[in-house]
Amino acid sequence: MNENSIYDLIIVGGGPGGFTTGIYAMRAALKTVLIEKGIAGGQLNNTEEIENWPGTEKISGSQLAANIAKHADQYGLEVVTREVVMIEPGLDYHAVELDDGTILRAHAIILGTGGSPKRLEVPGENEYYGKGVSYCAVCDGFFYRNKTVVIVGGGDTALEEALYLAKIATKVYIAHRRDQFRAGMILQKRVSADKKIEVMWNTVVREVKADELGVNEVELQDTQTGESRQLATDGVFIFIGFEPNNHLVPAGTKMNADGYVHTDERCETNTVGIFAIGDLREKYARQILTAAADGCTAALAAAHYVENRKASV
Repeated sequence: MNENSIYDLIIVGGGPGGFTTGIYAMRAALKTVLIEKGIAGGQLNNTEEIENWPGTEKISGSQLAANIAKHADQYGLEVVTREVVMIEPGLDYHAVELDDGTILRAHAIILGTGGSPKRLEVPGENEYYGKGVSYCAVCDGFFYRNKTVVIVGGGDTALEEALYLAKIATKVYIAHRRDQFRAGMILQKRVSADKKIEVMWNTVVREVKADELGVNEVELQDTQTGESRQLATDGVFIFIGFEPNNHLVPAGTKMNADGYVHTDERCETNTVGIFAIGDLREKYARQILTAAADGCTAALAAAHYVENRKASV
């Protein structure tokens, strides 16, 4: 990393989209750096098994993350482990400031900062985070061996994590606010067939309670009748969706009401030379595969943009 040199492309975020961008950028001979504050692969590392990555019937998220990062490394992609604190668009170059004060400049920037788990915003959730409240079954499931847990949510992630925890816990409850799941039918069938899992339809968590040892109970409410009841549990795992990590998106960049960045079909924002991919971008499907596809698209578009920009100088 050289603060005085100008990159063709800076990639912010090291998830599957970011590293796919890096692979395509290196193949296009772009001078590229990828900046990731955490572990390579991002949210991939929180997924136990992936069964819909083409050509691979089953693979752990951490292994897929490692494979993608290794693939990018074979192309010589420069990776910097630091946190980006600000992005400043410019007429000549765009600037990226790191947490150590370093400022990098590039013709193009691709934002792949992903999203963060949504919170229930109920009493006890924040207070007991790490003491019985979790947003990652793969990370924390080990602590609930032979215990009882409550899963909150009804999408693919919620059901995947419920199935994972059913291998560890004695009992798994799923609290879902509706009377049917949003998850795919394969997952629904697996959950229905698992005797350790019990689904509580039309049910929301109103409060998480604990004693000196950690979470020991949740207050549930029936969305149809309004009736409340208590349920003993050792842990609460919340999977109700994600919010885009858009705090680095430059001012003036168009976003929808939910904070997802609006782009064209090339993943370019209304700020020329700045692209958004993966879970940060406004789109229909949010999958590992679509994040990688965004990375491919954005890298090719950025390569074309940089090439034209250099030719016009």
